[in-house]
Amino acid sequence: MDIKSALLGELPVMQVAAQANVKETTDAYEKMAGITRFLYENLPSYEIAGYVLFFLVFALSAVVYKLGFAKKLKLSQNIVIYVFLFLGCIILTFFAIYLPMVEGLIVAALILIIYKARLRKEKKEEQATNQ
Repeated sequence: MDIKSALLGELPVMQVAAQANVKETTDAYEKMAGITRFLYENLPSYEIAGYVLFFLVFALSAVVYKLGFAKKLKLSQNIVIYVFLFLGCIILTFFAIYLPMVEGLIVAALILIIYKARLRKEKKEEQATNQ
């Protein structure tokens, strides 16, 4: 049996495997959340898409923490908080593949930005009336 006939004999098996792989990939893409799906479809590799997704989850979580929950703390306490936030975002990244975590964090950040802007505006108006 020569190499050419062996390759020709295995060709249908390889085609079936490739078709199954394409079907699994499209099924996985259909189940993904919007931004995650966009990242995995448009970035050059799955590894890069995973890192970008993790960075988005971490950055948005840090913004939401800073806008909504952060208090003035010592530098060492802030480092500990952000290390644990980093570790927690590893788990959240796995959830973000099929759940709309990034979208939820964007909404939370927008709501907190609006709240902080209105709060700042009210404080300025209050100071102007007191003077």
